[in-house]
Formats: sequence, structure tokens, C-alpha cells
Amino acid sequence: MLEPISPTSVFKCLADETRVRMTLLIAAEGELCVCELTTALEDSQPKISRHLAQLRSCGLLEDQRRGQWVYYRLHPQLPEWVQQMLKVVVQANQSWLAVNSEKLLNMRNRPERPSLCG
Repeated sequence: MLEPISPTSVFKCLADETRVRMTLLIAAEGELCVCELTTALEDSQPKISRHLAQLRSCGLLEDQRRGQWVYYRLHPQLPEWVQQMLKVVVQANQSWLAVNSEKLLNMRNRPERPSLCG
């Protein structure tokens, strides 16, 4: 992130249901790849990738390639207020995300990843 993130930029970036759902799922899971998001949201890979690019460009997400997979996570330099806001929104909206979380949980051939704690 080159510039400090502002409330206006955060809310503009999240002013789309797909981007909000993606961001909250990533916040809840720690990281997700495109195939996981296409499954959870039942959307096409090009649409998911376009939204991920927007979330990256506004500084909310960062990506990391590991083998054939590209994983997305919250940008580690997000201000504390953004991290706290996302945490509260995830906790307060479990039922809103339940269908997406269930699809993710039931996904077959989900990519393996090492523990985020390791």
C-alpha cells in the first residue's frame, strides 16, 4: 500500500455485494483462492478475478502465488480500524454468509495449504 487507506476508499471498494462477500469470506477464512471463491459464490472465474483485482487495487487484499494456486488474504498493512470493522461485520453477519460458507465447506478438491500459523 502506497497511500493510507481512507474510509471513503474502503466503502467505495466494498460497494458491491460480490466484493463484500469475498472480503468477508477471506477475513473469516484467513485466505482463499479463486477456485474457492468461484465455488462459494457460484460465479464465473473471470467475474471473481475482476473483483479480486479491484480489491487488490484499493489496498484491501494482497495475493500470493504458491504453485498453481493464487491465494488472497487481507492486506497485512490494513489499518487496525479496517481489520476491526471487518471482524465485527463477519461476526454480526454469519447468517448472511452461511450459504457461501457452507458451499466452501462442502467444496470437493479444495486446494491444500499449510497452516497459516506455521
